[in-house]
Amino acid sequence: MGKKIKYPVGEQSFEALRERDCLYVDKTQYVEQLLDRGGKYFFLGRPRRFGKSLFLSMMRCFFEGRRELFKGLYADTMDWDWEPCPVLYLDLNIESYARDEALAEILEYNIEKWENEYDCHLQTDSFSLRFREVISNAYEKTGKQVIILVDEYDKPLVNNLHNDTRFVKMREELTSLYSNFKSSAQYIRMVFLTGVSRFAHLSVFSGLNNIMDISFMPAFAAICGITEQELSEYFRQGMEDLAETEGVTTEEIHEMLKSRFDGYHFAKKSPDIYNPYSLLNVMDREEIDNYWIKSGGMTLLEHQLKRFDIDLKSLFEARCSQGMLEGLDFDSPNPEALLYQTGYLTIKSFRNNIFTLGLPNGEVKDGFLGYLLPRYANIPRGDTEFFIGEFVEELNGGDVEGFMRRLQSMFSSVSYRMEMDSERNLHNALLMLMILLGLHVETEYCTSEGRIDLLIRTQRFLYIIELKLDRTPEEALRQTEERHYALPFAADGRETIRIGVNFSTATRTITGWTVARDI
Repeated sequence: MGKKIKYPVGEQSFEALRERDCLYVDKTQYVEQLLDRGGKYFFLGRPRRFGKSLFLSMMRCFFEGRRELFKGLYADTMDWDWEPCPVLYLDLNIESYARDEALAEILEYNIEKWENEYDCHLQTDSFSLRFREVISNAYEKTGKQVIILVDEYDKPLVNNLHNDTRFVKMREELTSLYSNFKSSAQYIRMVFLTGVSRFAHLSVFSGLNNIMDISFMPAFAAICGITEQELSEYFRQGMEDLAETEGVTTEEIHEMLKSRFDGYHFAKKSPDIYNPYSLLNVMDREEIDNYWIKSGGMTLLEHQLKRFDIDLKSLFEARCSQGMLEGLDFDSPNPEALLYQTGYLTIKSFRNNIFTLGLPNGEVKDGFLGYLLPRYANIPRGDTEFFIGEFVEELNGGDVEGFMRRLQSMFSSVSYRMEMDSERNLHNALLMLMILLGLHVETEYCTSEGRIDLLIRTQRFLYIIELKLDRTPEEALRQTEERHYALPFAADGRETIRIGVNFSTATRTITGWTVARDI
C-alpha cells in the first residue's frame, strides 16, 4: 500500500481540510463559472451530505482572499485580485430545529457576531432590520459589496414538514430575514444559498425574479458529488488499497462502488455522480457499507410516508416535469419532488420535456428494503437481509414451495397501508417487493391471448404467476393454461413454472397456490 491518504470524512471546513492536507476533489473552477455568469443571486439544491457545505466553505475562503489555501487548485490560476470582501456566512445546518426557539437562537448568535464585527448598534427585536443594518454597515466600513452565503437555508423547514405550526413560524422568520436580499441589493455583490429543496412560497424566490437556480443546469451538474473521472483521478490509490484489503482486483472494487454508490444525475445532461459521503467513508475505513443511509437518511422519508401517504408505486419510474422537481409547494406537496430533492430518487432519463425518476443505486435500494419491507410486510426489523437472501436463493433454485411459503408469511397480517382491494393493487405490491429484491420482473406482460400478471426471470427459470382475489388457485392456474401463457417462451431454454395464487381480502394473506412445470 502507498502513503495513507487523509480522507475528510464529515469535514465541512475548507480551511481545516487544506491545513490538515486532506484529499480535496477540486471544485474551485465552479467559482469562476459563477462569476462569469454575471448574476447576483444563486441557489443550489442537492441532497444532504453531498458536499454543499464544503463548497460554500470554499467560497467563503475564496472571497476572504485566502489565496494560500488554494495553492495547486484551479482557483489559484484565475485572473482574480484576491482582495478580501466582507462575507456574511449563515450556517443553518447546525441545528435539528425540534424546538420552537431554535431558529431564533441561531439568528441571534450570528447577527450579534456580525454586529460586533461591523460596529452596528440598532436597538430592535427584529432580526430582519438588524440583518439589513449589518449588510449596509459592512459595505460602508469596507467599501466593498457584501458576499452572503447561506448553508442549508431550508433546513428549519424541511425538518418541520411534519409539524405545521412550527413550519409556519419558521417560514415567517426566514421570509422576513431573506427579504433583505432584495431591499439591500445595492450593498450586495453575491448571494449564494444551498439547500435540499426550493420552497415555492418562500419570498426569497417569489420576491427575487432574477435568482439563478443552478440545480438543474448541465454546467453545474457535477458541482457536488464525485464523477467517474474524479474517482479515477483522486481515488485510484484508495481503490487499490481497498482491493488489497478485500482480496479482489481493483476492477472488481470499481464495479462494487459503481453499483452501490453511483447513479445520481442532476440535469438533463449529467455525468454519473457518486455519493461522496459514502465513498469517502469506504475509502477511509476500507470497508464497503451503506454509510449515507445509516447516517439518518431514512428519517425524512419516514415522516413523509406518514404525512403524505405516498403511493409506493410512484417510487419506481415516476415521471415529472422540471417545474415539478424544482420547487416544493408545502400547501400542495409533490412527494416525488421531495424524494428527488432529498436523494432517494434521481433522474434516469429525459424525453419530451419529462424526467423519468428511479432509485439511483444499491445503497438507496438497500435503504428502502431495510425500512419499507418491515413496514409493509410481516418481516421483523433486522431480519430483512436474511429474508431477502433466502427468498432470492429459493427463486434461483426453483424451490417453489419454499418461496411461496415465504411470500405467504410475508403477506400475513399485511399492513393496512398496502391496499389489497383489487388485483391491480396486489400486482403493484408484489411488483415493488420484487424490484426491491433485485429481480428481473414484469407485470401485466402481454401475450397474444392475454396478460401475465407477474413474470419473473432468473438464470434457470421463468416464473409465470397468475393472481386472483377471493377465488381459487386452481382457477388462476387454469387461466395460464387456457390462454397459453407459456407459449411465447417455448424456445427460451429455461424451465417455465406456472403458479396460480389466491389472495384473501378477508384474511389479507395468500391462502393457497398450485404449480405446473413446463419443461
